[in-house]
Amino acid sequence: MLAAQDDALAGAWERACGDVAEVTVHRGSILDVVCDAVVSPANSFGFMRGGVDAVYASRFGESIEKRLQERIRIRHDGELLVGTAEIVATGDARIPWLVAAPTMRVPMALENSVNPYLAARAALLLVVKGRMPYGDHAGQPVSDHVRTLAFPGLGTGTGGISPDTCARQVRAALDAVLVGASPFPQNHAEALAAHRRLGDGASG
Repeated sequence: MLAAQDDALAGAWERACGDVAEVTVHRGSILDVVCDAVVSPANSFGFMRGGVDAVYASRFGESIEKRLQERIRIRHDGELLVGTAEIVATGDARIPWLVAAPTMRVPMALENSVNPYLAARAALLLVVKGRMPYGDHAGQPVSDHVRTLAFPGLGTGTGGISPDTCARQVRAALDAVLVGASPFPQNHAEALAAHRRLGDGASG
C-alpha cells in the first residue's frame, strides 16, 4: 500500500506503481490505511520527532520511539544503517507493527540520492524474508504477521526528494524484491549505470 495526502505524490505513485498487482494507492492519511505495518522512513537513530514519524508517535504513543531505539541499540550496535530495517510492535490493535527503514542517517538533503530505493528495499526484504527478532514471535517469519505494509513518501519531506523520484525508486525496489527483476550486475559499468538510473532516471 502506498499512501499520500499530497496530490503530486499520489499521482506519482499511481504512474510508477499503479500496474503492480500487489500494490494499491491510498489518497489520504497513512493511518487510515487498513494494514499490518507502516513504514517509518526516519533516521538511523530512531528519533521520531518530525514529519510522518511525529504522526506515528502521536498515534502509537511516545514509547514507540523508545522501543525502536532500544532495538537499534541492542540489535544494530546503536545505528540502523540506511539499507537496513527493523520491526517493532506499536501496541495498536489496528496497526500492530512499525517497520523502521531510514532514508537518512540524520536529517539532511537527499539530492541525487538512491536512499528511498534502499529504504524501500530493506523494508520489503524484512517482510518477505525476515524473521521476527524477539518476543513471543521470535524466529517466526515476519510475513506470518505482516501481510500488508503501508509506505509513506520516502525522503519527500526533509530529504527534498521529488515525488516522481521517490515513486520511481520505490517501484525499482518492488521489482527487485517482489519480481526479482534486478539481476546482479555483470561488471562495474553495469552497476554504475543502474545506480545512475535510480538517482536521476536517465537511461544510462
